[in-house]
Amino acid sequence: MTSLRALCFAAALLLLGGCASRPVNPPLAHADPEAGYRFETHQAQVESKDSLVILAFSGGGTRAAAFSYGVLEFLRRTEVTGAQGQKARLLDHVDIITGVSGGSFTALAYGLYGDKLFDDYEQRFLKRDVQGEIIARTFDPGNWGRLWSTGWGRSELAAQLYDEILFDGATFRDLQRGKGPLILASATDISTGSRLVFSQSTFDILCSDLGAVRLSRAAAASSAVPVVLSPVTIDNYGGTCETKLPAWVSMFTDAENPPRPAARAIRTLRALQAYGDGAARPFIHLVDGGVSDNVGMRGVLDALEVMQALHEAGMKTPLDNAKRIIVVIVNSLSVPSTDWDESESPPGPVQIMLKAAGTPIDANSFESIEQLKDTAARWRTMRLIRDSAAMAGNTDPAVAAALRVPNAEIYAIDVSFSALKDKAERAFLNQLPTSFVLPAEAVDRLRRQLSPRRTMKRRLPGSSPSTLPRSMNTTWCWP
Repeated sequence: MTSLRALCFAAALLLLGGCASRPVNPPLAHADPEAGYRFETHQAQVESKDSLVILAFSGGGTRAAAFSYGVLEFLRRTEVTGAQGQKARLLDHVDIITGVSGGSFTALAYGLYGDKLFDDYEQRFLKRDVQGEIIARTFDPGNWGRLWSTGWGRSELAAQLYDEILFDGATFRDLQRGKGPLILASATDISTGSRLVFSQSTFDILCSDLGAVRLSRAAAASSAVPVVLSPVTIDNYGGTCETKLPAWVSMFTDAENPPRPAARAIRTLRALQAYGDGAARPFIHLVDGGVSDNVGMRGVLDALEVMQALHEAGMKTPLDNAKRIIVVIVNSLSVPSTDWDESESPPGPVQIMLKAAGTPIDANSFESIEQLKDTAARWRTMRLIRDSAAMAGNTDPAVAAALRVPNAEIYAIDVSFSALKDKAERAFLNQLPTSFVLPAEAVDRLRRQLSPRRTMKRRLPGSSPSTLPRSMNTTWCWP
């Protein structure tokens, strides 16, 4: 009788599983490069400005979500006066926000709600045991049938929870209706290791309508830690909607000697092109965006590489009017201390596994930030040479082409725990786990790092002095 009951129970689960289906991103009949949620539809807002302001929110679970929220709070309460006497909040100057993993929640939620986010984000998400609720749903027998079904895993359970507690069923079409900054959340294609950005430009290649995709699934994909959570599966209809990539793309992907420096950008473009064969790859499996880019900087770096290469080729770019490109990297990387080197016995297998998984990600994050600073320095040096008296009489076209560098000054602003002067506070923040649950005190302390009680004077170009936090090092300033 017991065996019969077990058999019946298993059969019931299978029947339930057979009825479950994951959300499907719908196909797109025709790809319109001037429609949908993408940079091009926000381009008019950017072209009229002389400064492009980008916030990059890193991964790191609730730690990252709270830290990036603290940055938004600071930018919101800090007012500056422009050259014509007009007053505005620093937050109103932001054009693009990239978000990875934990940072994607804050980015997407702000894109959806705008200032309404500051009313209840703490209660709805930051100070909630999100991780515990996901675990509870996983062990709920009512969900076991779905968890056993094809294409439906723990991340779909998580996406449902995110929808209920934060996103309220909103899609990227709802995000498009807003007038705030462009939000670019990203995940990692686990098959290739390449970065996939939730932008209609990417979904054009998939021949799919991003507007119908729920923000909760994008957040779930961006934060799907391998093994802990299942990959998020999206459908690829590539090759069915006559997608036409910009003409300049072939300069990089098809040329035997493509323009330089653009090696990383070329790799990204070729990975995107590969999605064009949906028959060969009908499904894309996405995991945590931090696996490929934990500080949300890769897209920015790729764009700058392409921008420089196009300038060298004598071609125009959408950012040619920008005098300043300001990138604020909100890096919630933590470096917990260990006592491993105090003992002859090495750490255990679990500790080694966790460290081995995190070390490459941390190293890549460091390199991305330094690469941005190197790009800023290289552009500045090339402009000095280009505009120098020594080059005034240059008649060599090759030399002139090599010195065609964008006029924009790049400001890399690194906001991270490592710059904190308070050793005790730095140690506390570095010990916070990468999870989706933190004590309320920890959330508050993360947000307070951008507190107005720690201030220093900085000046916007042509503006009155503004107040900026001392909590970070002196690189945290508005140029």
